[in-house]
This record gives sequence, structure tokens and C-alpha cells, in this order.
Amino acid sequence: MRKGIVIGGAVVVLAAAAAAMVLPRMFQKEEVTAEVSLPVVEVQSPKLGTIELKRELVGQVEPSDVVYLYPKMAGEVTQVYVKAGETVYEGQPICDIDTKQVENARLSLEAAEQSLRDAQTNLSRQQALFSAGDISSAVYEQAQTQATNARINYDTAKLNYDNQVEYSHITATISGKVEICDVEVHDNVSAQNLIAVISGEGSKSVTFSVPEKIADQLHPGDAVTIEKNGREYVGTVNEVSSMIDAATGLFKIKASVENGDALPTGSSAKLYVTSDKQENVMTIPVDSVYYSGGDAYVYTYDNGTVHQVPVEVGIYDSQLAQILSGISMSDQVITTWSSELYEGSQVAAAENGGNGETSESSETGAAAPEAADGQDSTPEQAE
Repeated sequence: MRKGIVIGGAVVVLAAAAAAMVLPRMFQKEEVTAEVSLPVVEVQSPKLGTIELKRELVGQVEPSDVVYLYPKMAGEVTQVYVKAGETVYEGQPICDIDTKQVENARLSLEAAEQSLRDAQTNLSRQQALFSAGDISSAVYEQAQTQATNARINYDTAKLNYDNQVEYSHITATISGKVEICDVEVHDNVSAQNLIAVISGEGSKSVTFSVPEKIADQLHPGDAVTIEKNGREYVGTVNEVSSMIDAATGLFKIKASVENGDALPTGSSAKLYVTSDKQENVMTIPVDSVYYSGGDAYVYTYDNGTVHQVPVEVGIYDSQLAQILSGISMSDQVITTWSSELYEGSQVAAAENGGNGETSESSETGAAAPEAADGQDSTPEQAE
């Protein structure tokens, strides 16, 4: 009896153990193999576009027509007829100067006039005597010479007198606004003293200086943008100096300003000129270009495979870069960054890949041209 009980208990224990091993397997969930997703990137084909780089400069505001009045003779100012800020017309008196020469010139003119009358009277008398045969031809010719010399002396004295009168009366040579009138009664002035500055009526101009590289890009008729006190003005280049300024080493440029009456004469204004421009060239987003050791490259998408392609970059601004070589218009350039971008890696293109639109033209300030002038200065993007 006891032996049968022991054997039966052993069988029960073995059955329970077997059931314990089988039951977990029956209720264990099947493992699901997770599928690794590919990184999604945006792609875009190169486009034909225009890149225009702007350089920020500072110019000096001047009237398009301006005159500086200086006395031609030294003397004492006896009358001043205008003040700064007033509008004058051409020929209007500005001031009078006692040059101490007008009276002497008047006396010389009167003496020359009297001598001319006497010579003409004598010539008439000698002509009558010569016609009657009472004097020789030599005497008559002498009278003619005296009359001719008297006429020359009179004309010289008259010119000197007119000049002295002009020198003593300063008048406006153009109509416009008196910008400066820096004399007062009893002032002693000379030919080096500025009497007044008159700006002509009409548009203003801005004069600025540029290096040779930019001067070569500017031509009469080119547009410039002027900013002053939060207002923007449109200007047109009308003078490009072909001679370098020895003091600055730069070339002077002058641009007329439309509707620039509000610009204060003599003030400084910020302006922008085109330093470089490339039209109808292959462009891609500038953020799609990467650098390694100064060499530029892009990532292209080819049926899910990434390729690292070296490119030659032309000019670029904050949005677009000009591509000179390395890719074609049919290539698809990856425009988004991913840590999975490297030669031969697998990626998936976004649904709108290749349809992204970028601006065909962009204008920037001084920073963009500086980057274009030295590509190596551009920070290298992370690989």
C-alpha cells in the first residue's frame, strides 16, 4: 500500500511539472519584429534665378545744383541783404563790399572817356584838312592812330570799372535756397572767404566713395536705394569717376535723388548699391551647401540613396547660392539636414519633395557681399 501511494504521488508531481512548463508557452505573446523607418528629407531640383548682392555705404547729401560764392577782391562788407534759409532769385544782391577800387576805376574811366572825345574831335578836324590838301597823309594817319589808342584805353577802363562794380556787389548766380551766408556788416573779407552757398531748386544728390571692384560694377543709370530718418528714397547714378581719389584711395560716385527735398543738405545718408549680380544662373538654397576644409559639397537624392557631391559655388546671399559646376538641373538636392546624411545612406523623400519653391532673387546688405568676396570665411556646416 505505501509503495503504491509513493509511486502515485511521484506521477502526480511529474505531471504538474510538465504542465508548469507547457502553460507559460501557451500563454506567451508572440514577439513582433519592429521595422526601422528611414529618415525623411526634403529635396529640390536647382532653379534658374537671379542673385543680387547689395553693399551698404554712407553718402553725403548735396543739392544737384549748388554754387559757392567767394569775393574776387578783398574789402570791407558794407551791406548784407540775405540770411541763411531764405530763397533768392538769380541776380539778387547778396552783399556789398567796399574794395577801395571802384572810385579809382570810375576816375580812370572818366579820364579815358575824355581822352577819347578829344582824339575823335582832333581826327575829324585832321580829316577835313587832309581832304582840303592842307596837311600831309602822315599827319592824318597820326591822328587816326591817336583816336584808335584812345578807344582802346577807354574800352580797357570801362571793363575795369565794370569788373570793380561787379566785385563790390555779390549777387546770386542761380535761383534757390541760401544754405549759408556767413558774413556781417564791417567784416573784412578776401578771396579765400566763403560768402554764401546757394542750392538750386530741384532734386538733391548723394555723393559717396567705393573701391575699384564696386566702381567697375556701377554705371550711369543704375539704381541706388537711399535711407534717411526711416524714409526710403530712390536714386540714380549719374556720375562715375574714372580717377581714384589720392586721399582715400576710392572712386567717387554721384547719384541724383528723386523727391529728395526732405533730405538736409550736408547730412549723411545710408545707401545701398549693387556690388555683384548674376542673372539666369543655376541656384539652390544656400543652406543646402556644406563645407569641409574650404571645399563645398551638397547631398543629392537618387531613388532613396544619398550621394555627397562636390560643387563649385559662385556668389550667394542669405537665401540662394549660385552653383557653377558639380550638379545639373535634373539632380535632386537634399535641402534639409539629417544626421543620417552621408555617402550611400538610405533616406525617404518627403511627399512634396522636388516641389519646394524658393525666391529667384534676393537682396541683402553689407554682410552678403563680404561673404561672396571670401567664401572661406563662411562657417562650415555640420556634417
